[in-house]
Amino acid sequence: MAKKTAKASPDLRRRIFEAVLPDVAFDGWTDELLARAAKKLKLDEDQMEEAFPKGPTSLAEYFGEWADARMLEKLNTKKLAEMRIRDRVAFCVRTRLENLTPHKQALSSALAYLALPPRNLLLPKMVWRTADTMWRACGDTSTDYNHYTKRLLLSGVQSSTALYWLNDKSDGHEKTWTFLGRRIDDVMKIGGAIGKLKSAAGTAKEKVKKAAARPGK
Repeated sequence: MAKKTAKASPDLRRRIFEAVLPDVAFDGWTDELLARAAKKLKLDEDQMEEAFPKGPTSLAEYFGEWADARMLEKLNTKKLAEMRIRDRVAFCVRTRLENLTPHKQALSSALAYLALPPRNLLLPKMVWRTADTMWRACGDTSTDYNHYTKRLLLSGVQSSTALYWLNDKSDGHEKTWTFLGRRIDDVMKIGGAIGKLKSAAGTAKEKVKKAAARPGK
């Protein structure tokens, strides 16, 4: 079966999503929700299918894209460039969550919806895409093992921080930002350790090659 992809313009997809966002936390990710949005925006069935070909599943998946785009809009690239790497990453995670503060219930609803099979296969891809977006915003251009290691570690950070944030009742989500700082520190240590292991492995490999190339006595 051919994979269904959105054919509608990014602007139309965003308009539809933002039209349903205030109601999705209460009404759930349903065909009825999309039908009401179509009526509200005066769109026909074909236009809705071109925007979200898999219906509510496409809509929930788009939530992640929308949140990533909003995050990028809020980031000050000049200010970001002046920060240390760990602070850039933390700033991206925090900015994304702060943008979602008015939509906490919608995010909680989306995670519950996407957690059920077979939709649960989408979640890792969505988290990875967000991690990749964040690292690129931070100026990362790595293409070696670091590319995947960084995104894997950040995927864990953003997932655990988002879950903590959803249940955080502290003023200004201060407990979440403290939690985020600790998680970033942890992964920076892990990343450094992995880098040292890779470097040591590379050095050992070269020594073995040189030893093997020496003529016998």
